[in-house]
Amino acid sequence: MRRLDQLLSSLGYCSRREAMAFVKEGRVKLAGVVVKRSDQRVDSALITVDDQPLEAPEGLLAILHKPVGYACTHSEDEGQTIYELLPSHWVDRNPAVTSVGRLDKETSGLLLVTDIGSLVHRYTSPKSDVVKVYVADVDHDLDPTLIEIFAKGDLMLRSEDKPCLPARLEIVSSRTARLTITEGRYHQVRRMFASQGWQVEKLHRERFGPYELGSLPKGEWQMLEVTT
Repeated sequence: MRRLDQLLSSLGYCSRREAMAFVKEGRVKLAGVVVKRSDQRVDSALITVDDQPLEAPEGLLAILHKPVGYACTHSEDEGQTIYELLPSHWVDRNPAVTSVGRLDKETSGLLLVTDIGSLVHRYTSPKSDVVKVYVADVDHDLDPTLIEIFAKGDLMLRSEDKPCLPARLEIVSSRTARLTITEGRYHQVRRMFASQGWQVEKLHRERFGPYELGSLPKGEWQMLEVTT
């Protein structure tokens, strides 16, 4: 049970002061009955705002199909950000929604967004071994020997002191490959190909952990069921 004004503020609906106005205007109901006090302790599962249930009161998890050109940051100095593609009140939640499994500006594909700290830790911990699947288009024809090179687990990247973990490479066409990795090093996929003389010209992530992008259109998001 939480105070109504604190609950609405934490979910990004309004400030605690503005919650008083919500109540006075009759916009908030508890089990179908108009609430009279903004400091009343309530069960979030029974609250509606404008006759709609509260959005993800126990924590939010969604996937986003990130287009090229958007940065995974809250900083406005980076130009367009992924948060422009999400409901504006999500960044007003406390804690605010953040991205998991960041992608650079020039990479498209699946991102997780959540305000659940335990999920952020689960998917970003170095010990998590989260499976990530990328499709890469490169600048010249691929050599089948790359399959074994990436799979051996002894590929060293510049400025690194440990080799990359074994990765599975599937050559889809002459200049397109699907790469499955379980690490999240800085620009790892691009650097792996570059170490062998190939430049990645287009990069797209189609899977992150148990989640797949499927047919979700670019720039769109989809709510997921939270399992902790």
